[in-house]
Amino acid sequence: MQADDARYLKRKYKSGTLDVHPTEKALVVQYEVEATILGEMGDPMLGERKECQKIIRLKSLNSNTDIASLARKVVEECRLISPSRLPEVEQLLFYLQNRKKTAEKKENKPIKPRDLTSFEGMELDEEANINSIDDYVELLYEDIPEKIRGATLILHLARNPDNLEELLQNDTVLGALARVLREDWKHSVDLATTIIYVFFCFSSFSQFHGLIAHYKIGALCMSIIEHELKRNDLWLDELQKKKKAGDDDPDNQNLKKEYEKALKKYNGLLAKQEQLLRVALYLLLNLSEDTRTELKMRNKNIVHLLVKMLDRDSEELLVLVVSFLKKLSIFLENKNDMAEIDTVEKLAKLVPCEHEDLLNVTLRLLLNLSFDTGLRSKMVQMGLLPKLTLLLGDEAQRQIAMCILYHISMDDRFKSMFAYTDCIPQRIDTELISFCINLAANKRNAQIMCEGNCLKMLMKRALKLKDPLMMKMIRNISQHDGPSKNLFICSNGVFEDYVGDLADQIGLKEEEEFVIECLGTLSNLTIPDLDWELVLKEYNLVPYLKDHLKPGSAEDDLILEVVIMIGTVSMDDSCAVMLAKSGIIPALIELLNAQQEDDEFVCQIVYVFYQMVFHQATRDVIIKETQAPAYLIDLMHDKNAEIRKVCDSTLDIIAEYDVEWGKKIQSEKFRWHNSQWLEMVENRQMDEAEPFMYGDDGEPFIHNGDILERPDLFYSADGIIPADGAISPEFFTDFQNGYLLGPQGFPNRSLTDGYGQTGVNPARPATAYGFRPDEQFYYGYTGSR
Repeated sequence: MQADDARYLKRKYKSGTLDVHPTEKALVVQYEVEATILGEMGDPMLGERKECQKIIRLKSLNSNTDIASLARKVVEECRLISPSRLPEVEQLLFYLQNRKKTAEKKENKPIKPRDLTSFEGMELDEEANINSIDDYVELLYEDIPEKIRGATLILHLARNPDNLEELLQNDTVLGALARVLREDWKHSVDLATTIIYVFFCFSSFSQFHGLIAHYKIGALCMSIIEHELKRNDLWLDELQKKKKAGDDDPDNQNLKKEYEKALKKYNGLLAKQEQLLRVALYLLLNLSEDTRTELKMRNKNIVHLLVKMLDRDSEELLVLVVSFLKKLSIFLENKNDMAEIDTVEKLAKLVPCEHEDLLNVTLRLLLNLSFDTGLRSKMVQMGLLPKLTLLLGDEAQRQIAMCILYHISMDDRFKSMFAYTDCIPQRIDTELISFCINLAANKRNAQIMCEGNCLKMLMKRALKLKDPLMMKMIRNISQHDGPSKNLFICSNGVFEDYVGDLADQIGLKEEEEFVIECLGTLSNLTIPDLDWELVLKEYNLVPYLKDHLKPGSAEDDLILEVVIMIGTVSMDDSCAVMLAKSGIIPALIELLNAQQEDDEFVCQIVYVFYQMVFHQATRDVIIKETQAPAYLIDLMHDKNAEIRKVCDSTLDIIAEYDVEWGKKIQSEKFRWHNSQWLEMVENRQMDEAEPFMYGDDGEPFIHNGDILERPDLFYSADGIIPADGAISPEFFTDFQNGYLLGPQGFPNRSLTDGYGQTGVNPARPATAYGFRPDEQFYYGYTGSR
């Protein structure tokens, strides 16, 4: 149309959606433009519709802005917004006004692919025109300088997304570019960089990825990157030789000048090479959106190539390389590839660094890798622990650094190392609590956390907020013997009633998770000066403990903590008597029957019996009024080592005080060991009989049925066991229990002490805070009876 025909062009605007800008203080108005060409008589001849958007930036918007006035002003000045939408505008402005400030700050994210800056060689003294595309293609058939000029002109067109579709329609453009790249990339770095940049512009849009795959540009880029890295190694070797020659002959100025000239040339070549690597990697990063394409890259050793580039000094290139590694690290195979080479060692050199984007993406990669136990160990070995601790003061990097430290703190080998950093906070924020729970599992860390009045402040906060995580941290602190445990009853010479505060929570109808942690904390307080009888009476805990022993009365985790609590208070003689009179022992046996498949329950209930048999009153109840010893005999040969250990110790004490049960226990031990002996003999017989079944003459050497009639083959003639094999269950039990004969031939009974207790008392079985056997967490296998 000519300019004087403008009166025949009609535009119509149709308003669409209205929303806030994701990062800026601005409104985004979506609208549709309908352009119609009218004839001389006003009839529509040609029409076209186009979707557009308008961004209304609100630079004056702050916390003190009058939203209603600003909304009216926006509606008045923007014709695309109808006055009827004023309430909607006010609501969006109110949201913008109260949006979190973190969104207003610069986000720590990798540079976008479209942020590739211009590089040397892209400058032109002419303007590219889409109508001259055929002329630019003709230049690709000339010499290298003309090819670079033609490719650069096409690149200037490709950088405008509106031209990509039109370039795609020209069948010869991309085919010619792919051909020139494949044939001449070794001859000119500038040419290769420019052509790859053109394909990179297409790779920024997923719908063109199939086109790039058709020309096999991704595979070609992998080959180019590999070749350039090898070329760089050769440059460095040559440069190192010239430097060494100059060092060996310092008086030779020619060698020195030659080295300086070579260094200058190398720096120039390196700058161009890094431009090529950067563009090629960006293209591959875009193509890796398809996991099938990413798998092909892995098969071509992309991980090793990227890790090798971590030695570079270019921060822009490093941002890209680390971003690519971060994307790859979410797959196990790629993570394993990174573990096989010195990835963590090279990343450790980048922490900390002044480039904020590079530091952020490096920490994110380390976070992905920190899920691997071996890589966490490497991080500690490379000295990242103190570096990450320092980053806690950087608001932008604090959260990621804290996540990595949390993963490191899960490993018991490294918990103690935190005590020698400034990592343990005196003020516990919500986001730090999970980290502190892990640290509190170490004794030295727990002592640092309790310095000053910190324990008092932690208890006060946990009880006020009813915070189960805070109480879990206090529970971890309470498990350590020594100064930290004693602080629960006395701090700086002042009596503290933390025990009473915790006991008071149990009777109240609090959240079950919080009560579990309170019970666990009390169970850890095995302090001689603590009067448990007074605690049980004052807070009326015995009925609560008994009621919660009933199967199904509460969640298993809570019932388990009740059992552990009973084991702790049973150490006190008066408490044991109180519990026995309340009928808790039969309740424990009933619970043992119900939970016999759960190793943790069984172990803790048996431990309660072990504590109770030390006291006369409870021992008589267990032996004479219950079948607990029979249950213990059944468990004596359980597959779980901890259960066997506690059962043996408990049965030894019962055998000391009850003759009848002592004989039963001896007989069962003899029967068991005898069956094991026979099984061993039979197995050995099967293993050894076959080689010696026939003698030299071919006759049978010994009959299988006769071997058990030869006791002299199995019993030693050392004077302890007679050759005829006559041995009593009592003798065998004494021998197994350590009642060895002394120098005069009398039994050496050193197992019991003056109080009638066994000399080797098993420690309380460790609890896993609600461990279930199918989790295979504590004992390492699933118990089954």
